[in-house]
Amino acid sequence: MIGVLIAGIAGLVSGIVSAWGVGGGTILLTYIAAFTDTKQHDAQGINLLYFLPSAAIALITHIKNRMIMVRPVLVTAAFGVPTAVLCSLLSLRIEGELMRKIFGGFLVVVGVFMFFQKSKKGEAVHRVG
Repeated sequence: MIGVLIAGIAGLVSGIVSAWGVGGGTILLTYIAAFTDTKQHDAQGINLLYFLPSAAIALITHIKNRMIMVRPVLVTAAFGVPTAVLCSLLSLRIEGELMRKIFGGFLVVVGVFMFFQKSKKGEAVHRVG
């Protein structure tokens, strides 16, 4: 019962953060990798399946509110999509334990960066359109 409650909380937090567009899947993947006995590659697959509907809903909301900047999206996608394909193929050749360590290291680096990052004065939502 407690496992279901914790999984539900992880899903709730992931959903909230996904709605903000800032990586709810990372929270879900962290939960799966750290607190379940799921293999790293399987956890990544679960994360990718979770991402599709949550990203679609967040994207629709952001488009509706005119919060999508087309040019940066196109440039990022032009580099990001081929890189994602190549790295997905590469990840199949990497041992699960090493993948877990790489992911953990990534979280530490991002956490340290965010901890020391200075917020911008007058930071606010800018609508495009």
